[in-house]
Amino acid sequence: MTPPRVAIIILNWNGLKDTLACLESLRRLDYPACEIVVVDNGSTDESVATIRAAYPVVTLIETGENLGYVGGNNAGLKYAQSTKADYALLLNNDTEVDPGFLKLLVDVAENDPKVGIVGPMIYYYTQPDVIWSAGGAIDWNKGLPWMVGLDEREQGQFGTQPRPVDFVTGCALLIKMPVVERVGLLDERFFAYYEETEWCARVARAGYKILHVPQAKLWHKISPLARATSPTVHYYMTRNRLLFLRAARAGWRAWLHTLLFEYARTLISWSLRPRWRGMRAQRDVMLLAIRDYFAGRVGRVSLK
Repeated sequence: MTPPRVAIIILNWNGLKDTLACLESLRRLDYPACEIVVVDNGSTDESVATIRAAYPVVTLIETGENLGYVGGNNAGLKYAQSTKADYALLLNNDTEVDPGFLKLLVDVAENDPKVGIVGPMIYYYTQPDVIWSAGGAIDWNKGLPWMVGLDEREQGQFGTQPRPVDFVTGCALLIKMPVVERVGLLDERFFAYYEETEWCARVARAGYKILHVPQAKLWHKISPLARATSPTVHYYMTRNRLLFLRAARAGWRAWLHTLLFEYARTLISWSLRPRWRGMRAQRDVMLLAIRDYFAGRVGRVSLK
């Protein structure tokens, strides 16, 4: 029996070193029916020429500009649709994978027609036994998504069997292409952050299961501190959480908690407490993000 065809979509934006390491790890996959698609999001380094020379079998799509996580991955998804792939795997370029992870994900998805999305166990690259994501959960009373298992040391606490989750991080997300045809592509209003959470909520509303597969493993070269202190990241995380609440049809409790008990309290603390003086840049972009949401400003924003 011919295994399902998987389009592995890797987004690159001036990340040549990480992308090459990711591609090298994919060479060791034990799953034969896959096509690796690198979407270059307008890189200004030597990414395109180097990847093309080092990996001639890789399909390379050049967008010509930075379309963000959403636009770049949508370009890859449209390619997967055009080639009649059975699955698409969205995979961050700063990951390295276990050789058996893709087969495990596909097997789980194939075993149940109601499964729409599956995701692996993701560890920190620099701490290989510390979990970054064991799937995601959403507290709908607070409108708050979070990573399950974040910063926990692997001790078998999530078992060996697939388990339902509310969302799978876009760092490594396998989706059935018929599900994409039904629910649509990633929402380009987000540009980056929260887009996969909203996508998973859309898939769940359509009646599909979202599963975490603990036995499928990869390692993510993420720097939590850098992300937490970046004003750009803080802008998109603030604005896009509100976009997520609207798109996911969250109730009034989620809006009240987010705007009053989180956003307002944070802004007051960052404005008045001396210990938070170093967070003034984050405070300013947070205010801008809230204003932009209510003004209907979506997609990519240039922060000066």
